[in-house]
Amino acid sequence: MTNDLSAAPPRAEAPAPPAPTRARARARARRAGTASLSALALGAFAVGTTEVVIAGLLPEVATDFGVSLPTAGLLVPGYALGMVVGAPLLTVLGAKAPRKRLLLWLVGLFVAAGLLSALAPGYEVLLAGRVLSALAGGAYVGTAAVVAAGLVAPERKASAIATVFMGLSLANVLGVPGGTALGQALGWRAAFWAVTAIGAVLLAAIAALVPPIPRDRGTDFRRELAVFRRGRVWLALAATAFGWAPFLTVLTYITPLLTRVTGFDGRTVPLMLVLIGMGMVVGTSLAGRLADRALLPTLYGALAGVAAVSALLLAAVHSKPAAVVGFLLFGLVGAAVIPPLQTWVLKAARGADNLASAANISAFNIGNAGGPLLAGAALSAGGDYTSSLWIAAVLGAIGLVLALAATALPRPAIR
Repeated sequence: MTNDLSAAPPRAEAPAPPAPTRARARARARRAGTASLSALALGAFAVGTTEVVIAGLLPEVATDFGVSLPTAGLLVPGYALGMVVGAPLLTVLGAKAPRKRLLLWLVGLFVAAGLLSALAPGYEVLLAGRVLSALAGGAYVGTAAVVAAGLVAPERKASAIATVFMGLSLANVLGVPGGTALGQALGWRAAFWAVTAIGAVLLAAIAALVPPIPRDRGTDFRRELAVFRRGRVWLALAATAFGWAPFLTVLTYITPLLTRVTGFDGRTVPLMLVLIGMGMVVGTSLAGRLADRALLPTLYGALAGVAAVSALLLAAVHSKPAAVVGFLLFGLVGAAVIPPLQTWVLKAARGADNLASAANISAFNIGNAGGPLLAGAALSAGGDYTSSLWIAAVLGAIGLVLALAATALPRPAIR
């Protein structure tokens, strides 16, 4: 009997190396996604802080450059105008670039604008720095919203967009009060140096944490522009402008409202602004989660809430306890309109994500400018300080009507 070495018994298969479980893989993916969204939100925080922080430093700027306070005040609408123009303009110019590269370019421009503002030798240079910063900031927020929506599953898009816009809400809670205090203590330039430093950190964070995102195949400016032939897209953008306008309409005149109508001491105003900012943080997060489950009901509810709370403040503002509760709710419902509006416009303009997102950022800023202008006109015509509240209520109601009209059109983009 011979040994047949060639017929050796089959070897037992070596156990496969332990593979990560699906749960662990999903957890890692969630952590990576959270880090990417946090980096994008940091950019929104920087943009939001830069936009508003100058309002508390206008007397220092006016004194430093020897200009009148109204002239210094042009630095605020100048930024809003820059965002209106810059968001779509720079988005179009960068349409052929991969999105991560576009984000890095925009942040680099934002940092350069911050340096120009911090070193400005005169008022005109500071104004130019503000406009340049707004051009980059508007395009950044619009692009970041699109990138955020593309990093998550379709059913989590609204929450991802809400995370980015959470940076704007946190800017009102932390960035603006902190930047204002820093500028008042160390000079207004210190606030711009701080924002520029945040921009440098943001540049590194996006480079390290945001994954490469190639440009969409077939992206074509003419094709994206054709989407704007849809009437519901324009109605959606108009709903954004009117639906967001109540927020800054009220905040622009909150100081005389609180001090001359409610009877608070002037030192209470910053605390109330922080309270409103806290409401914004809650409202942005809550609306993002609700919009993922039911987009249109969340949109309608947020717009109706803005109109209703603005109207209720007409009575609440005459009582200190009621005013505290009312303005907290106002911050909540005011910010709650952002995630559903941004998500809705992207759905209504499907096929033109980049340009639609940028156009919606412009619509937000048109609301930022238009609402306060109406309130100012009412005051100039002899109205009292509560005029801003009823104007805000009317603007919110118009936003709701526009949203209902858009979704009533044939073949709606949203189901």
